[in-house]
Amino acid sequence: MGRPTLNSVAEAAAVSRQTVSNVINSPEVVSPETRERVLAAIERLGYRPNTAARQMRTTRSQIIGLCIPPSGNGVSGVVLDQFLHSLTATAERYDHRIMLFTAADDEAETRAYADLIASVGIDGFVLTNTHHDDLRTRWLLERELPFVTFGRPWGAEDTHPWVDVDGAAGTRLATDHLVRQGHRRIAFVGWPEGSGSGDDRRAGWAAGLAAAGLGEGPQVAVFDGVEGGRSAAARLLDATGSAANSPGGGLAGGGEAGRVAHSPGGAADSREGAHPAAGAPTAFVCASDSLALGVTAELRDRGIRPGADASVIGFDDTPTASVLGLSSVAQPIADVAAECVRQLRAILRGEAPSEPVTTLFTPHLVLRTT
Repeated sequence: MGRPTLNSVAEAAAVSRQTVSNVINSPEVVSPETRERVLAAIERLGYRPNTAARQMRTTRSQIIGLCIPPSGNGVSGVVLDQFLHSLTATAERYDHRIMLFTAADDEAETRAYADLIASVGIDGFVLTNTHHDDLRTRWLLERELPFVTFGRPWGAEDTHPWVDVDGAAGTRLATDHLVRQGHRRIAFVGWPEGSGSGDDRRAGWAAGLAAAGLGEGPQVAVFDGVEGGRSAAARLLDATGSAANSPGGGLAGGGEAGRVAHSPGGAADSREGAHPAAGAPTAFVCASDSLALGVTAELRDRGIRPGADASVIGFDDTPTASVLGLSSVAQPIADVAAECVRQLRAILRGEAPSEPVTTLFTPHLVLRTT
């Protein structure tokens, strides 16, 4: 049996988590009967309030910590830059400051948490890049320390507050649009299985195909980056019939890929180009803009014009996508950052509800020339 927590005491005493906290920190606001019941549960379970957590609640440094993950590549790294800027700007409006630090892995990050609490008296943390069996969230929960994550607790119950963007809804929007344009062989270029956000984006694409009655579509998983997207496109285009499991060929009604209607925001290359081989995908939904840029590069190398002979949609709506005319799914990153600060501030002020607050934002599709 694990170490008793505020939640386990609340369950044993049949009260809310906030009531247990009030008994420990402000017993005068709790009725005598309830207070005695909670104290009995504390004694029975052997619960001991975490002194570091209590210190963080009573002594404020006005500092929020965030570990900066590796940017990976210059295209997708822009999303982190946008998040950091919005997070910092929102925190400053509430007289908080963001302290950035680095760590090689999850274990190193938890050690950094302990060091920052001891040395700086940091108020709380914002986490990014959540994943299955996340050591960091377990460490913080066990010590009852304030935190919010940008990302869901993949594969686990909602045991902590989080803010995220519905990636499945985004790729579903992209897939539905491509279906309306007449595409029937729509491929997905994503990341290796096990990435929570990557699996989420793959699920939206698959749901879109299923809703259109197209069955399973061709897909390739690669590591993020332009070169990964290029290699994925090459594999999908070279596989022809063997990679495509959808009924029908190319566009609805047997039309050529070059008959795809153009997206608003610009015109596709009007010069005559090659069409994807019979059985090859005529459209690509990608888990990131960097992958999508690799796909468009491979298409052009083969004489296939993105937006005219084949369609490509990325994810993240980076400035690079805007400059190059890449259609993409846009995330409301500024809203995500502001909500992270709002939730953490509510926790620090003792205003958060007993159950974790979770917020899922919906992205939107930005159509350009591809």
